[in-house]
Amino acid sequence: MSDNELHSAATKFFDDHCPWEVVAETEVTGWADALWQALTETGFADVPMPEELGGSGGDVADAVELLRAAGAHAAPVPLAEAGLVAGWLLASAGLVLPNAIRTVLPTAGQLHLDDDRLFGTVPGVAWGHRAEHVVGLVDGLVLIAPGPAAPGPHPAVSRAVNLAGEPRDTVHFDGVPITARASAPDGVNDQTLAERAALGRTALMAGALNAVAAMTLRYSREREQFGRPIGRFQAVQAHLVTIHQQATVVAAAVAGAVAALERGHGGFEIACAKLLADQGAKLATRSAHQAHGAIGMTKEYPLHYLTRRLWAWRDEAGGHHRWADRLGATLLSAGPDALYPAIQSGSDVIQ
Repeated sequence: MSDNELHSAATKFFDDHCPWEVVAETEVTGWADALWQALTETGFADVPMPEELGGSGGDVADAVELLRAAGAHAAPVPLAEAGLVAGWLLASAGLVLPNAIRTVLPTAGQLHLDDDRLFGTVPGVAWGHRAEHVVGLVDGLVLIAPGPAAPGPHPAVSRAVNLAGEPRDTVHFDGVPITARASAPDGVNDQTLAERAALGRTALMAGALNAVAAMTLRYSREREQFGRPIGRFQAVQAHLVTIHQQATVVAAAVAGAVAALERGHGGFEIACAKLLADQGAKLATRSAHQAHGAIGMTKEYPLHYLTRRLWAWRDEAGGHHRWADRLGATLLSAGPDALYPAIQSGSDVIQ
């Protein structure tokens, strides 16, 4: 199946299983059980996990296509965490995880192992309170531990949400015994883990930006003022151009990051993509709300499901400053002669 075919199939899936009513309900309940079950049954929840490790196959490009479709529908599930990040960690270490709700620990800086028992506190765990298993990278080990929703001994959890109403919980480990562990291979470390998380967020943002562009264009054609569609007014057209420019730039940046990752590197491109997505979210959401006017600020109109996520996702997976620092440090270390070639060819010239 080609990328376009997969994206079309995923879009139809979310059209059927994730209407705006599901998004609204999940912001109240904290979990979309029917949606997650459907993702599990179709195998979408386990891309790109290898089939021999209990996944559904596929590669990074497949996972990104799924995330673009999920972002366009504001899908309220930990798809990026379960597949692109946790799935990659598990596959790198050859660990098998039963078919269950899982998420990833975004940082291991406050965790430590003592006799296969996990101690420490991790904030900002996506849908942490619903996770039956958590996957993390601690002291050079890829590990699986019980999540707060596990039936046996499990960590405590403090509930919280981001600006979009998505669960971002704090998980407290107080000697919880881990389920499995394996040494992380070369190339799997805190930095590459952060890059995968950033790529997941950026793919979601790319999908959300495309959806904002389509929604705003549709509204500008349907809404009339002074006897003609508002999309014919120059000021509104300027907003439409801004939104579509940002959506196109971010989509291209994500494609470049995936291509670089498939060539064996990609941290430079991922940093660029996340920075562009953060900037694009700021510009596109402002223009979208300007073009929509008052209706775009109402709870009943679905624009806010996308724009609130774009605002929230800007600050997640490292945020703007972390990736700006990474990009700047990479270019400085490469020297002045590498600057223009890097602009032209990316990380291929600065490895």
